[in-house]
Amino acid sequence: MFAVGLLVIPAGNCAAQAQGARAVHAAQAAQSGFTLGQLMRSLAQRKHGEVTYQEEDYFAILDRPVKSSGVLVYDAPDRLEKRTLKPKKESLVLQGDELTAQRGHHTYHLQLSAYPQVAPLVAAIRDTLGGNEAALERLFKVDFTGTQEDWKLRLVPLDEKVARKVSGVQIAGARDEIRSVTISQVDGDRSVMTLGPPRSAPGAHDGAPSDGPAAAG
Repeated sequence: MFAVGLLVIPAGNCAAQAQGARAVHAAQAAQSGFTLGQLMRSLAQRKHGEVTYQEEDYFAILDRPVKSSGVLVYDAPDRLEKRTLKPKKESLVLQGDELTAQRGHHTYHLQLSAYPQVAPLVAAIRDTLGGNEAALERLFKVDFTGTQEDWKLRLVPLDEKVARKVSGVQIAGARDEIRSVTISQVDGDRSVMTLGPPRSAPGAHDGAPSDGPAAAG
């Protein structure tokens, strides 16, 4: 991701369960008084963030997920870096519209705007980290549920071309921390990134995270 085996349950039951879960979260949000605007303002206050991540990409053609891990770094207002440490080192740095990819001894420079079907997915992460509610709503139908201690954003692409490929992005977290990002594709593939707690300081030790879960859900 930076660009996803579904349970064998009849579609009707799955939809009913999902609708019921959203209703429960919405009721919790109403009772707690915690709103999307409050969440966005809280996220916007964090100007720097650095966390470890574990990522699993699920593809229908493979028997098991493709796993990777590393470090994710955000600097307001628009710099996002994904530093992969396992299974092999590489990095992706997005600043503004410029994407720089480094793999081995090769470095590539790309303009994100040249890839209109990928750009919204990157924006989903970056704009959430930046607490940019207006930017999210330009690209997605935004559904917010939960409480301050356990919230979820469900983002459904508004662009028809993107929606043909991606059914939605779900971002879950607690307070001003993002705990997981799931990108679900229309064909059933999906990518799940689990984030650890914020690191204590910029430039902390850059070792690879353990093979266990990066954070409790």
